Amino acid sequence: MYTPQAGIFALGTSSHAYLEFDLLDTKNCKAFAAAISAIREPRTTTGGVNFVIGFRPELWSELLPDDVPVGVEGFNKEIQGVEGFVMPATQHDALVWLSGSTYDVIFDMAHSVVRDLAGLASLAEETSSWSYRHDRDLTGFIDGSENPTLLEAPADALLPEGVPGAAGSVLLLQKWKHKTAEWEAVPVKQQELIMGRTKADSIELENKPEDSHVARTDQDKFGNIFRRNMPYGDVEDHGTVFVGFSADQKRLSKMLDSMAGLLNGTRDALTRYTQPLTGSYYFVPSVESLLRLR
Repeated sequence: MYTPQAGIFALGTSSHAYLEFDLLDTKNCKAFAAAISAIREPRTTTGGVNFVIGFRPELWSELLPDDVPVGVEGFNKEIQGVEGFVMPATQHDALVWLSGSTYDVIFDMAHSVVRDLAGLASLAEETSSWSYRHDRDLTGFIDGSENPTLLEAPADALLPEGVPGAAGSVLLLQKWKHKTAEWEAVPVKQQELIMGRTKADSIELENKPEDSHVARTDQDKFGNIFRRNMPYGDVEDHGTVFVGFSADQKRLSKMLDSMAGLLNGTRDALTRYTQPLTGSYYFVPSVESLLRLR
């Protein structure tokens, strides 16, 4: 019986930091893996901080070849959609996602992690995020309305027992910058058509447009994804950190292809008001697999 990383399902946290690392020398990948897995020592519980540790799938296959899910790969090529729309590939070697109730504790823990990995890996991307009006993103809409419940989420997010990578998950991490001035110039009724949901109470529209965000990311079509999205940024430069967990990477990749218009030529209308800045896939292994790295 394998155990998933608890931070995947640690809902209710209001402060977050996403630290993405690149190895300084690929020859030191085992020493790096030992160091990054050691951050799950007891100090990580101080102040109620949760950790999620993920690896570039190709790196994970070097570390524990017998624990690699079939067919999982990094975000190694940009997605070229219709009308010149592009989702960039910014794959890094590892991710440490910290979450907790206050940012001062997150800051101290992030500083500790970066210090512990110094000499083995460089901090390639750092993003801080925070909750906004409980469960809304910075478009003003409720985020994650179709998320599975915590009782259902493990079946959707985790690889089952008996397969390589059991109790692990495939994580898609993207940063989307909002084109705020353009979005706020759109009347609410039109915003709702773009989203496919009402703004006030997140009720799905019966006759939602084919290019609405809900239609292009329909979980009934692609399969359930457990989302942990959060807002990031400041007043002038902000957006959404997309954090999606799945037991099957194809659910995630097909969703992105759909948004880019590669499945039927219809691009997600929301992508006209948001710009993807980053894109990485990480394999988030079980606790038992992390312990094997030490």
